[in-house]
Amino acid sequence: MKILATVDGSKHGKWAIEWLAEMPFAVQPVVRVLHVIDVASVRAPFMIQPAIVGTGRYIQSEVKRMEAVAKSTKKESEGLLSTLGLSGTVTTDQGAVTVTIMKHAQRGVGLLSIGARGLDALDRFMLGSISNHAIHHAPCSVLVVKEPPRPVRHVILAVDGSAASNKAVKFLLRTINPMPDGPDREPVMVTVMHAVPYFKYPEVKEAGKALVQRYGDKLAKSGFQIREVLRLGKPADEILTVAKQEKADLIVTGAKGMGAIRRVLLGSVSTRVVQHAHCGVLVVR
Repeated sequence: MKILATVDGSKHGKWAIEWLAEMPFAVQPVVRVLHVIDVASVRAPFMIQPAIVGTGRYIQSEVKRMEAVAKSTKKESEGLLSTLGLSGTVTTDQGAVTVTIMKHAQRGVGLLSIGARGLDALDRFMLGSISNHAIHHAPCSVLVVKEPPRPVRHVILAVDGSAASNKAVKFLLRTINPMPDGPDREPVMVTVMHAVPYFKYPEVKEAGKALVQRYGDKLAKSGFQIREVLRLGKPADEILTVAKQEKADLIVTGAKGMGAIRRVLLGSVSTRVVQHAHCGVLVVR
């Protein structure tokens, strides 16, 4: 699988690469690291012209700073790939950050790894929420990294019976090794969970149990250790609660839910989970 990891010189960008070495991939991926230089972002939103009196020197200084950051980030990223034993290359490109990332993500990429934050408050103001944009618009699955890397041994898989949930299960079956290398040699634990807004009708509860069991059986047959959880409440809140209670390393969810009407009623579950999760979140598309 080809993976695109985005970096910007921040610790979150560095984590986007380091997490790939901790993911128990069945086959070692090929990683392309991307750093984007967005020269246009130097111009403040209120500036009509690219430069006005008194701003030329500032703009030139900022462009030089960006180029210096790009150079050091490229060198650091190349060193990380080598140290972590990851196969790949480092690329620097110019353009609007989100547009450029999406352009590169369309080039046969199966997974986009991206930090939840950027360099600082000003950069985030100017660049917008890139990770939030990615989970909605990227043509591939997206891994949003929120903390320093650690071995991925406990995964929360949130399902609802939709096509997106089926894709999430297939992603685990095809790309994750259920028995990763390590001194303990224990299988990856997957907590398969489903949350429903209410149990007004008994058949709703029974359908939820059957759904969780069906997905759990598929994963168990491939060697994963399984725990099945059925919760009552708002899906996003319940996913976050279970992940925190079980100290999960990663949350896996589909990009969309059952249908347009249900998504309006429940809100964007994946967006809320990405925004509030304590651990990394993999949104499968």
